[in-house]
Amino acid sequence: MASYSKHPKLFLLEGEQHILDQLRNSKTAAARDVFRAQIMSRYHAGETVSEIARALKTTRVSVLKWVDRALQMGVEAGMRDTPHKPREAAITDDAKAWVVSLACSKPKEFGYAAELWTRSALALHVRTHARQEGFPALSDAAKATVHRILVAQELQPHKVRYYLERRDPEFKEKMKTVVTVYQEVSLYPDAIEKDGTNAAPPTVSRDHEYQRLGTLSILASLDLLDGHVIARVESRHRSVEFVALLKDLDAYYPPGSIIRIVLDNHSAHLSKETGRYLAEHPNRFKYVLTPKHGSWLNIAETLFGKMARTFLKHIRVASLQELKDRILKGVAEINAQPVIHRWKAFDALTEDADIFS
Repeated sequence: MASYSKHPKLFLLEGEQHILDQLRNSKTAAARDVFRAQIMSRYHAGETVSEIARALKTTRVSVLKWVDRALQMGVEAGMRDTPHKPREAAITDDAKAWVVSLACSKPKEFGYAAELWTRSALALHVRTHARQEGFPALSDAAKATVHRILVAQELQPHKVRYYLERRDPEFKEKMKTVVTVYQEVSLYPDAIEKDGTNAAPPTVSRDHEYQRLGTLSILASLDLLDGHVIARVESRHRSVEFVALLKDLDAYYPPGSIIRIVLDNHSAHLSKETGRYLAEHPNRFKYVLTPKHGSWLNIAETLFGKMARTFLKHIRVASLQELKDRILKGVAEINAQPVIHRWKAFDALTEDADIFS
């Protein structure tokens, strides 16, 4: 007698079906991506978890993992690995003192051409020489680790401005996915699926007498069809705050509709805690992730620009609570006269478009 599956069916959007069709028979894609695409495609076709496990010579646990991910956040985001923070090795006070001593010296004293350290150069030197100096915990130290050690001592040996030029290898394809969402909104204004979501700290200008009271994070969703904003103002931007925003969206939009969310790769968006909430609402949310270094593709950024121009610029408050109240009041004013934001640069969807020219 066939067993009854408690798992719901997987509903795919047209773009998601195309992704699976391309990957499941691909000869050049990573094996793990082909494997995950085969699982999702077979499950969508009606095969049971046990049947898929037998066909792909894997376990039910492995099949359920990727089926649940697809049900939680859609195919594209569901195929990605959950970000995790590896346990940091213990860094002793002696090791920190060594880093500080390096920062107080000059690179030329160690045979380098530079007069001043950049954080990248200092971190590379630390990693290269940590073991021979007797500090193995620093042999894998990232730039952020070195930065934290120096910040604790209020040291800033880096005086040279620099930037990172490392684009996502799949930038163009992911960009097209995001822009396609905007195109669908412009072509089908009555569509149920909607929403662009992002988060940003408020910008506060201050003079020499201004007392800094702290910062707050704005988590906001901009409806691409009618300009309505759903926002939360929080002291932090963790999974718990992001899930709270998802709950607001779930309560606002009609039950049974699909909510597509354009958002970046922030760890809170893909965490296990967020995944648990999404698992309770299968097929409710569909993630459309912007490529790395491509957050500018999110129309929600225009919302934060408007906030900065209209009520955050030059703002002065007596407390964080007043700042929160003022931000929420500003959001209410935006909703009283909502503006529909439109993406107009659809040339990027053409095959021969040069988006970086």
